[in-house]
Amino acid sequence: MKNASPFSRRSFVTGSTATLAAVAASMNQRFSLAEEAAEKAGVGGKIRHSVCKWCYKGISLEDLCTAGKEFGLESIELLMPEDFPTLKKHDLYCAMVSYPVGELEVDGKKKKIGSIPHGFNRVEHHDTLVEVYEPHIKASAEAGFKNIICFSGNRDGMDDEEGLQNCATGLKRLMPLCEKHGVTLSMELLNSKVNHKDYMCDLSSWGAELCETIGSEHFKLLYDIYHMQIMEGDVIATIREREKYFSHYHTGGVPGRAEIDETQELYYPAIIKAIVETGYGGWVGQEFIPKREDKLASLKQGVEICTV
Repeated sequence: MKNASPFSRRSFVTGSTATLAAVAASMNQRFSLAEEAAEKAGVGGKIRHSVCKWCYKGISLEDLCTAGKEFGLESIELLMPEDFPTLKKHDLYCAMVSYPVGELEVDGKKKKIGSIPHGFNRVEHHDTLVEVYEPHIKASAEAGFKNIICFSGNRDGMDDEEGLQNCATGLKRLMPLCEKHGVTLSMELLNSKVNHKDYMCDLSSWGAELCETIGSEHFKLLYDIYHMQIMEGDVIATIREREKYFSHYHTGGVPGRAEIDETQELYYPAIIKAIVETGYGGWVGQEFIPKREDKLASLKQGVEICTV
């Protein structure tokens, strides 16, 4: 994955007035159309907009906060506690806190426990996971942020039912602390076909069964629309059927994880409308990787598209 192009907030503000005016006019026109469509649908303004920072590596958190607030972002997510002061400075939320990592040596090799391949589906990871998640939960709660991401880990030959039971055993150890602090651990649904080969939590049916097994409102799923379109399709039907298990949503263009506009196969206004109709009042996080030179224009467009 290539880094995004560098972005200077100063150059953004002090650049050509004519260019900025042209961009603003274009964006305002598109926003007007989106707002008109939202008003007709009766859902305008019901989605809170967020973005995943990792998709904008060439743009500092400070600059992303400043620019994003201008077009309606309320959250920047997948951040660590050391990033929280910057968010607070800009009066922004972190709709999904990133994951902590601990090290465990197995057969002479160090593994990053808590990362996507090495999650809760192995009993031998549980002590390390509890050790790193407990202070992480407390720090997030103290900052007022209530959602933290987690992962199943890869199969590596393990049966899905065994992995589910192992995940439940480990996650239940953290539920009392989550309940005490009002924090939800959200396991992300990822595709194992293109991006995360062998990842276990790759179907919403498996994730829903895990939620039922744990039996706590403080464990749910992060429904990533990009990943689940690749794995199982039926995005709108799944949202309607399993919405009670979903704490958060991520976007991404399919195929390629680029912009969520007409260049890809999903129609996001209908998907967002279906999410709103379930009564969901949380955030939708933009997690596409911009391919265009103007990364912020792509992000602004994504926010616009998801305003219906």
